Amino acid sequence: MNKYDQDLGRNEANYVSLSPLSFMRRAAEVFPERLAIIHGEERRTWRETFLRCRRLSSALTSRGIKKGDTVAVMAPNVPALFEAHFGVPASGAVLNALNIRLDADIIAFILEHAEVRVLITDREFSAVISEALSKIDNKPLVIDIDDPLAEFGDLIGDLTYEELLAEGEPTANWNLPDDEWDAISLNYTSGTTGKPKGVVYHHRGAYMNAVGNILAWGMSPNPTYLWTLPMFHCNGWCFPWSVAALSGTNVCLRGLRPSAVFEAIAQHGVTHMCGAPIVMNMLLNSPESNSLELERRIQMMTAGAAPPAAVLERMEALGFDITHTYGLTEVYGPVTVCDWHDEWDDESVAERALLKARQGVKYVVQEDFFVADPDSLKPVPADGKTMGELMFRGNVVMKGYLKNQQATTESFRGGIFHTGDLGVTHADGYIEIRDRSKDIIISGGENISSIEVEGVLYRHPAVLEAAVVARKDDHWGETPCAFVTLKVDQTLSEQEVIDFCRDNMAHYKCPKTVIFMELPKTSTGKVQKFVLRERANNID
Repeated sequence: MNKYDQDLGRNEANYVSLSPLSFMRRAAEVFPERLAIIHGEERRTWRETFLRCRRLSSALTSRGIKKGDTVAVMAPNVPALFEAHFGVPASGAVLNALNIRLDADIIAFILEHAEVRVLITDREFSAVISEALSKIDNKPLVIDIDDPLAEFGDLIGDLTYEELLAEGEPTANWNLPDDEWDAISLNYTSGTTGKPKGVVYHHRGAYMNAVGNILAWGMSPNPTYLWTLPMFHCNGWCFPWSVAALSGTNVCLRGLRPSAVFEAIAQHGVTHMCGAPIVMNMLLNSPESNSLELERRIQMMTAGAAPPAAVLERMEALGFDITHTYGLTEVYGPVTVCDWHDEWDDESVAERALLKARQGVKYVVQEDFFVADPDSLKPVPADGKTMGELMFRGNVVMKGYLKNQQATTESFRGGIFHTGDLGVTHADGYIEIRDRSKDIIISGGENISSIEVEGVLYRHPAVLEAAVVARKDDHWGETPCAFVTLKVDQTLSEQEVIDFCRDNMAHYKCPKTVIFMELPKTSTGKVQKFVLRERANNID
């Protein structure tokens, strides 16, 4: 036996499972009176927030929730969703933050697939949740978030969130997982088939990426973080846990309106915020931006389709320092960053924007990030030209897809996570995405499966064939563009196609452009989507 192993085993004194639940306890112990939550007129300290999270954990346990059960939350960025990121896993359960833009059919699928035991839902979504519940047999316990800032909706649950908390003990034990590999959350991604896949996160990965965010962004203690990024997106890119680790202040926003963003920045001394490139466009094109005078520069992290250089230039001129990151649901959100080099400050504004738009290099907490041939797994030359697939390996990679062994095995083929994104490696080792092998359309930060949209189009009785590709959009980054071949003697207008899609799926997934034509195909009958992409992006 190695001398460093003899009589030097793991024990309670020298080993504790890594979990972001530790961050909440520390914030409450070290900065109990520091402001943790701002929501409208509501203010809560870290001590108060910790007590509420303990009540939530205790109440769920008393209701029979145990390790491995799923608790779903359908809510905008309100305090209850932030608290659920701690109180739910503290009970041993797994948090499933639902995308508030989903339609009833997909919500029903998720509730059944995840075997949701408890559903906490904001009353603003009572209509779609009621419809979803009507479609399933095993209905969960429904808890209403009766947020005073909600402008509409009904109470449809068995009790309210505050009533649930009243059932819990504020002094209940705060339990870390027995094993840091235990699941902490479940996030659904549509992938490429249109059928949602449940991505399972573990406590270790959540802990690591929460710390990774802090390091990648150079965050200082006690930031004031504005929730312009949905907490349902990869658990808010792990930032509920990052902000707790720094004992910062969470400024909640129910909806993303430029006026509300600028008001929050002015009132609360916001230092950090995140969002897809569409958020930057929204802010830049708002009337408020013309008279904005910031007291300090705001740090903003963006991810998704690379923001245009002109947008980056305008945002920096407005007073925002932009950090560009890249990631996927399967890697806990952002896990690469375009780390800045001081010598790049000497480049022109346009060149700096091009450099910053690259997906960059791995987070400190991730082990490997490279571009390789998807079959041989051999890295491509660092020439900025040779295409390959972006791949990850490390602690910040999902456990796998819930109840989908085939997809899990395929995604981990060769002992590496295959992203399905195609890119190049530049001479300095920085990586840049060039295309998407799985035809995912990223619109306003949301993933849209082209195959799902095509499936709806094919349901129209007048449609013979359909194909959907991404079309570049200055506002949304990308939008779906549908190419449709009609059956003989059938007629349809572009608006009729769009309206049909809006009646049959979530509105944000619907085509914004429809082109009627015969689809180009290979000799084997496969649609040539590269031809369609070129056509879509050359429309006047």
